[in-house]
Amino acid sequence: MGFFASLGLIFVGLFIGQIIPRVPQIILTRMKSVNQQFPEHPRAIPVDAHLIARVLHLQLARRLGVLFTSFPIGFGIMMLTYGQPALGMGLFLAGGWTLLSWVLPMRIFTTSSSPWTRKVAEELQIEINRSESEDSCCSSPSLYWELTAVRCISCREIIIQKSRPDLGRPRSDGKIMGFLRLWITDGEPIV
Repeated sequence: MGFFASLGLIFVGLFIGQIIPRVPQIILTRMKSVNQQFPEHPRAIPVDAHLIARVLHLQLARRLGVLFTSFPIGFGIMMLTYGQPALGMGLFLAGGWTLLSWVLPMRIFTTSSSPWTRKVAEELQIEINRSESEDSCCSSPSLYWELTAVRCISCREIIIQKSRPDLGRPRSDGKIMGFLRLWITDGEPIV
């Protein structure tokens, strides 16, 4: 096999190895049935039980993605051993890189590499509880997660200074651009 054909197979393996771990995030959250309670993208999302459930579902999808990295790593090892080594190398490298970039920050730095964590869900729930108590920001609080912060729509006070990550809603710019944005940013907020 020629040099350029082998190089092409490595890039195909890299692409496939990057996509497979993200399948749970792409498929589970973009379905129409799980997005009916949310406003269309890019409008602000009300901070309620549905949003907290979405954050926790996305955390689960990321954990499933960590399990899904075993497929490109395993197939890559098998292809390196028994089949097409160029494609196997791409699969192995992409799956391994994804696994390391998702797991090492949690193990070494005790921070999450995911924008969807239990801590985020807890912060949102604490603010919901606070808005229902007498410590609320105004007399009729209505919390929404805008692009750059969680804000009370009634008094415009910023409640949590945290940019909104990709929450899996179908994007207004189409499925392909939404897929590319999720692949490139890994769900992190762009703002």
